[in-house]
Amino acid sequence: MRAQDAARLTALAAIWGSSFLFTRIAAPAIGPVATADLRMLIGGIALAAWLAATRFDAQWRRWWRFYLIVGVLTSALPFLLFGYAALELTAGMLVVLNATSPMWGALLSALFEGARLSASGIAGLVLGVCGVALLAAPEGSANVLSIAAALGAAFSYGVSAVVMRRWTREAPARGMAVGTQVAGGLLFLPWMMLSPPGMPGTAVMLSVLALGLLCSAAAYLLYFRLIADIGAAGALTVTYLIPVFGILWGALFLGEPLEAAMLGGAALVIAGTVLVLRG
Repeated sequence: MRAQDAARLTALAAIWGSSFLFTRIAAPAIGPVATADLRMLIGGIALAAWLAATRFDAQWRRWWRFYLIVGVLTSALPFLLFGYAALELTAGMLVVLNATSPMWGALLSALFEGARLSASGIAGLVLGVCGVALLAAPEGSANVLSIAAALGAAFSYGVSAVVMRRWTREAPARGMAVGTQVAGGLLFLPWMMLSPPGMPGTAVMLSVLALGLLCSAAAYLLYFRLIADIGAAGALTVTYLIPVFGILWGALFLGEPLEAAMLGGAALVIAGTVLVLRG
């Protein structure tokens, strides 16, 4: 891997890791629905403007149904669930629970696509379960719904992987990036308008803008550049680094404690993710 590719990979991990920090700031102030919807609308509009400037045809008439379905699975539902979980959980815990996504994807592929789980993949799933148990134990029953919501968001990402492999392989990747954001944003728009958020403070406004422009629009462009340069498998290794940055940003900017259970659970989940993706 070239130095510039490694730098892009690290930058993408840092950006996506920061999305949990920004969600942790925004969701308690304006609510999970507004946080999710504004992120998708801002990111979708920015990406649509970029595609228009580059004269890219997203083939809306052909693919809009798939953009909507994948938008629900990869943006609307997980963003909403993470927003709900962020009302109680730390950014560090959110990012570690998100790292279980490849494990859900591997398990669903084995159940519904006939994929064979290798010994490495099975070991990764076991490590992931142990890591989540270690993370959840200190929380007890107080935050069980928030933990379930975060795991539900990760599960949604796993479902989306199966859906996209089966039905959307011919869809344009850049069209999928903008289409999913726009579709998800429009889907949640009536819900947000029924209960509009109050006027947020400066930190919350900047967090929402960062979620849309940086963590959605810019991150997607960087991700597809990585796929073009080092391939999909190489770009997927960003999954290993995201938890590291998510925990780091939470500790630096929100003063979240680095407890032994958090670090131990994170290590198990990351190790499980590595084994699952290699398997």
